[in-house]
Amino acid sequence: MLLEDLSQWLKLDDPEEWRVITNVPWSQYEALLTQMGDSLAYRINYLDGVLEIVAPSRRHESGKTRIGTLLEIYFLETDTEYFPTGSTTFRNADKQVGAEPDESYCIGTDKAVPDLAIELCSHYVNEVVVTSGSINRLERFQRLGVQEVWFWQNNCFLLYHLRIENLDQWTQTFGYEAIDQSELLPHLDMNLLSECVQNPNPLAAAKAFRQGIRDRLP
Repeated sequence: MLLEDLSQWLKLDDPEEWRVITNVPWSQYEALLTQMGDSLAYRINYLDGVLEIVAPSRRHESGKTRIGTLLEIYFLETDTEYFPTGSTTFRNADKQVGAEPDESYCIGTDKAVPDLAIELCSHYVNEVVVTSGSINRLERFQRLGVQEVWFWQNNCFLLYHLRIENLDQWTQTFGYEAIDQSELLPHLDMNLLSECVQNPNPLAAAKAFRQGIRDRLP
């Protein structure tokens, strides 16, 4: 697929646009990233020659911003050292992978690859988080070495933690074990976070989340 053709697709005025293109060489993927520059209008993912381009909707962007706002409240209230990396493009040519999460963070110290990546799946119809039918979502992050991945889907969080020392035990999820509680943020009440993300009033949600954290901390 020529870059010119991709450019025409990206001009489509459809906030839910989702395009998948196969047999794309790494050089063309990098050329597209260069052409896009610092644009935040699209998420571009790559795995073994498969290119996925997503134009997030306003609802999608609102959701990911709410999650980010609440997590920053958690970091402040618990005095947790964090480094936000947002939707940075993380890529590895040797492993033929490139990923742009909705939100991402390094915990404790700043690193080349985030410890936590978060993706909202509302922009795919009937999507299964492990694989969207084109690019395995967990495999991307495993190749990059992301420790923990959260998916927000159907108004709940699905959490996965990488078991790098025992990948064979979790082959179907590419070394990730499904968990109920974050291991990176062990004091975070995921039920409280979910409830506040769904609150239609962002200010009320932030206040409720902050108070909830204070009530639960020693």
